[in-house]
Amino acid sequence: MSDANDHLGAERLTPQPATARRRTRPVMSKKRAPTRSAERDLWEQGHDVVVGIDEVGRGAWAGPLTVGAVILPRDRRVNGVRDSKLLTHQERERLFDRVASWCLAWGVASASQVECDELGMAAAQRLAAQRALAQLTVAPDAAVVDGTWDFVSPNVGHVERRVKADANCLSVAAASILAKVVRDREMLAEAEHYPPWSFDTNKGYPCAVHKAALQAYGPSAIHRRTWVFMDHYVPWSGVHRVFRAEQPVLF
Repeated sequence: MSDANDHLGAERLTPQPATARRRTRPVMSKKRAPTRSAERDLWEQGHDVVVGIDEVGRGAWAGPLTVGAVILPRDRRVNGVRDSKLLTHQERERLFDRVASWCLAWGVASASQVECDELGMAAAQRLAAQRALAQLTVAPDAAVVDGTWDFVSPNVGHVERRVKADANCLSVAAASILAKVVRDREMLAEAEHYPPWSFDTNKGYPCAVHKAALQAYGPSAIHRRTWVFMDHYVPWSGVHRVFRAEQPVLF
């Protein structure tokens, strides 16, 4: 797993004009509400029960990878549902109970940091999705996932992959909120046990404070030891990056 920022190094050396930077930013508006368009397409194809699925925590350096799965009613709506990344912590917390009670069925499950290290992120995400789907009280016959990768099959018969589904598809947006709140609450609880890494504010994601804590204290018990940050931000000779057996080690 490579550092998400490594490929940007060369680009940072060449300043871009402000107009160019504005053009390259993705257009994401909090005012634009997700719709049931994807669900309606699947209903019209004969799929009666459609589940929206989203993951959070894939890019974190510590803590679990979490997947939410949501089946929504066809006729009722909760105002304010957006992709969780567009909402503040307080907005997500306020929406959580409303979204959970609105769903016909929902599940949130995780793969631990140990499983992420032992299985790899792709297999860990599949495992978390399988666990979330197992919590549903209604069996879905179709799923909508964000992006171009199907991490749900064969647990659901038909999987619809849609780019930006977390922003545009109502059930996926709802799943993103439930998954994000559950994972954030878990990281807040972990922060009490690991105060130097400030998990209460960064939730295990990289930031300046997190990187400084790694350099000063090394990794905590809930850090992912196979990730490349272990090479760059943990300078102690006694703490090394872990490589899975099937992963080639380059010298």
